[in-house]
Amino acid sequence: MTPEALLDLATRVETKARELGASEAGVAVSTGTHTTLQRREGKVERATSATTRGLGVSLLVDGRYSSHNTSDLRPEALDRFLEQAVAATRFLEPDPYRGQAEGERCGRAASEDELDLYDPHLEAITAEERAQIAEEIETHVNGLGRDDVASASVYVADGSGTTARVMSNGFAEVTRGGWFARGGDITATEPGGKRPEAAAYYSARHASDLPDNAFIAHEIGKRLQSRLGSKSIESGAYPMLLANRATGRILGVLGGPLSGGALHQKRSCLLDKLGESIASNKLTLLDDPLRPRGLSSRPFDGDGMFARPRTIIDRGVLQQYYIGVYHGRKLGTDPTTGGRSNWVVPAGERSPEEIAKAFPKAIWVDGFMGGNSNPVTGDFSFGIRGMLLEHGEPVQSLSEMNVSGNLLGILGRLTEVANDPWTYSSLVTPTLVFDDVQFSGL
Repeated sequence: MTPEALLDLATRVETKARELGASEAGVAVSTGTHTTLQRREGKVERATSATTRGLGVSLLVDGRYSSHNTSDLRPEALDRFLEQAVAATRFLEPDPYRGQAEGERCGRAASEDELDLYDPHLEAITAEERAQIAEEIETHVNGLGRDDVASASVYVADGSGTTARVMSNGFAEVTRGGWFARGGDITATEPGGKRPEAAAYYSARHASDLPDNAFIAHEIGKRLQSRLGSKSIESGAYPMLLANRATGRILGVLGGPLSGGALHQKRSCLLDKLGESIASNKLTLLDDPLRPRGLSSRPFDGDGMFARPRTIIDRGVLQQYYIGVYHGRKLGTDPTTGGRSNWVVPAGERSPEEIAKAFPKAIWVDGFMGGNSNPVTGDFSFGIRGMLLEHGEPVQSLSEMNVSGNLLGILGRLTEVANDPWTYSSLVTPTLVFDDVQFSGL
C-alpha cells in the first residue's frame, strides 16, 4: 500500500467510526518489512523475510475509551471490526480524562527530508547483497586467528515501515522510516568447561552510517578477549567507568519514574523533584526527537503533538517529566510528551583511556546480566561484565559480580563524561565515570 493509500484508509476508518457513534477516533494504519540473514560455520543458518500490515483504532464513545487492533484490512471485515469495537466500548466505565489533544498542539515538527529516517538503498538491496555482507563479516571473524572458538555467528538485517495516522481533531500525517543492523556473537572454550561469550551489534537508519565489516569482526574478537579468564574480585566500592554502549541499563532506570503514569500513581522516586538536583552537575540529559537519522526520531509524539527537543536534566537539575495528554489531565498540568525519543548526553573532553589512567583501581563495565530495579525507591542491582583496571591497564576480566545502589545515589556520584558518544542506539551517550560505586563479588 502506498502512503497515499494508507492515509486514505485511515481517513475512511476515522469517518466510519464517528458515523457509528464515536465522538472521537484515532486511527493508525501501518505496513512494514523485516529481513534477517544469519550465518554460522560457513553457511546460512537462518533467513527470514516478513511483510506486516495492521490497523489500530482508539475510540471515545459516550465518554468511554477503548483501543482495538486488527490485521484484516478488507472493507467488509473493517466494517464489522468497527461495529463491534464501538458496541464493546459502550459497556466500559466513563473516563472524564480521555480525549485527544487540542488540534493546535498537533502536527509535524520536521519534514521527512529534515529527519532523513529512510535510506533509499532499502529499495534496491537484494538477497545476494545481504548474503555477501554476512559472508564478509564471517570471513573477518574467521580471520581473527583464534583456536579457542566453539561457535560463531554473524547477523545482517534491515527493515522499513510506513504509518498513516488520522485523528478527529484534524491531525492527518504519514511517516516512513528504515533501519539496518549488523553484528555477530562468538563463544570460546576455556579450561574447566567455561564458555565465555561476546557479541557486537550495530544499528543505524542509513547503511552508510554503520561501521565496516572488518571493524565489526574486530570488535567481536576484542570483546571476547576481554571475557577470557573472568572471575569475581573482592567486594567493595570502586570507581566505575560505564562503557558508552552499556549506559542504557543505568540511565534507563530513569524512564519509569519520569513517566506521568508513575507520578500519578505516586510510584516514582522522582515525585515532586522538579527543579531539584537529582544528579551531579556533570549530568545533562537531552531528549531530541528531531535528531537527523536518529533511531527514535519522530516529527510528532504518540498523542500527535509536535515533537520538540527538551532538556530533561540540566547539570543535575530535573527540568521536565514525560507527561502525555491523558496523565496531564489527571495531574492537572500541561502535557509535555508521553514518551522519550533519542536521549543524548553531551560529550566531555577526555577519552575513557585518559580518564582511567588517573585511578589506581577502577572497574570498567561494558555489559550487564540480569538484575532488577524499583522505580518507586530507585534501588537497583545488576549483574555485570567488565574488567578491573589499574591506572587504565586491564588486569582481570570480571564476571559473577553485581553492581547495586540507588538511582539518585549513583547519578550523584557522576564525576566525568567522556568524549566517545555511542551513535548506534537511541541512547547517544559517552562513557560515564562514577566514584565509589558498590560492587559485590567474593
